[in-house]
Amino acid sequence: MAKSGGPNKPAKLTRPEKKAARKAKREARRETWRNMRQAFSLTRKGDPRFVPYLVMFSVLATAIVYVVVLLITGSVLLPIPFALMVGLVTAMFVFSRRAQRSMFTQAEGQPGAAGWMLQQQLKGDWRLTQAVAGTTQLDAVHRLVGRPGIVLVGEGAQHRVRGLLAQEKKKVSRISGDTPIYDVIVGTGEDELRLSKLSRYLLKLPSNLSKEQVSALDKRLAALGGAKSPVPQGPLPPGAKMRNMQRAVRRKS
Repeated sequence: MAKSGGPNKPAKLTRPEKKAARKAKREARRETWRNMRQAFSLTRKGDPRFVPYLVMFSVLATAIVYVVVLLITGSVLLPIPFALMVGLVTAMFVFSRRAQRSMFTQAEGQPGAAGWMLQQQLKGDWRLTQAVAGTTQLDAVHRLVGRPGIVLVGEGAQHRVRGLLAQEKKKVSRISGDTPIYDVIVGTGEDELRLSKLSRYLLKLPSNLSKEQVSALDKRLAALGGAKSPVPQGPLPPGAKMRNMQRAVRRKS
């Protein structure tokens, strides 16, 4: 048991605790590097411009900073660490942006992509309930409750999803009262929102409710439950058979 060092001093860790903490840090670093290697590999396969852009912008940023610092200081060696640091930051920025873009491109149009994106990338005080309505064709409507009000996000065939949205909007309005209700369909067709722009769309919505109102509304809506037909909790993996997935959904429904 760790001993207390007084009211203002943190308790000292025992030797086994220190060893366990160091091991946990090492595992966390290894996991981070594994994830980065996997993201790099997937992005390179899905984005042929990734490596050329990564090299070009990194070298360009490094060269510009080197020349600027050289002209200011007159030293040949002093600009090197500044230039390398800026080059590394630029490389990480390009890596992040291209990886995100490649991820959205590969997921776009697949069943479950919008629900997966909301679960992984959603920012702000939002309460997400996935698949509050769905069909055996893997169309789905997801419900968000946040400061703007209620947002219904549909994905799938537009002619079927519009009906699902209308039904869900009618059902929700019985409980929500005067709360604003927004609806959007995620896809690549006309009048549909691209998957990569969904997060930006949500951030631009005005704040209409307080935090207390959001919590109270979410509790009331929780009584409505979810969809009877389950939908994928993420984009279907490459090679997955749509007919097999639909058959599995029908068996569960």
